[in-house]
Parts: sequence; C-alpha cells; structure tokens
Amino acid sequence: QVQLVESGGGLVQAGGSLRLSCAASGRTFSAYRMGWFRQAPGKEREFVAAITWSGGSTHYADSVKGRFTISRDNAKNTVALQMNSLNAEDTAVYYCAANLRISADLRLRASYDYWGQGTQVTVSS
Repeated sequence: QVQLVESGGGLVQAGGSLRLSCAASGRTFSAYRMGWFRQAPGKEREFVAAITWSGGSTHYADSVKGRFTISRDNAKNTVALQMNSLNAEDTAVYYCAANLRISADLRLRASYDYWGQGTQVTVSS
C-alpha cells in the first residue's frame, strides 16, 4: 500500500510556470514507477508523464513534450512535475500515480495501482 498526496497546483497566467509535487508514504518508494495524469472538465483522464524507478527513463505525452519535466527524489519519496510555458489547454486536475507491475505500459491509466487525490491547475489566458 502507498499513499500519494499532490501539492503545488494553483492559478497561473498563460506562459507561466508551476511545479507540482507528489509525496509518497507507505511501501518502498523506489519500487514504484511514477506517473502524472490530468483530467479536464468533461474529458477523460489522460497521460502526461512517467518516470522509471531510478529516474533513468522518462516518457511524455506529445502535448507536453519540451514544456514539462518529470523528476523524482527517492531519498525524499517525492516525484515532481515542472510545467513551463503553460497554456489554457493545460487546465485540469493533475493526478500522481504509482505503478508496481513491471510489464505495464506507463501511458495507460489501468497500469497504475495507486492514485493521489489530485491538485487543480488553472491557466488563465
């Protein structure tokens, strides 16, 4: 079992930046691959970014590639999402998620075993 708590969301103007953080507690954090998803009103929850156990490999949705950066600190049990050049289309609730199954595709919601409660990001244009 692992508990995930996101923070860092808020209101930002278009072109601005935000840094989201997700704190994990429970089982050994380094045993999980971590991901960020987001869900805008009336839309499905979608993949944003993922990172492997030691941070050696990262994956991004095409819509955020070059603007967002995922990172993790296994000593602090945290994963972060640095978001730059934000636009109105980035407005959503952002969720942190943990994956334990090695064979799972990190781009799929169903691959994740635990989820945080989400943090709201609103970008004003």
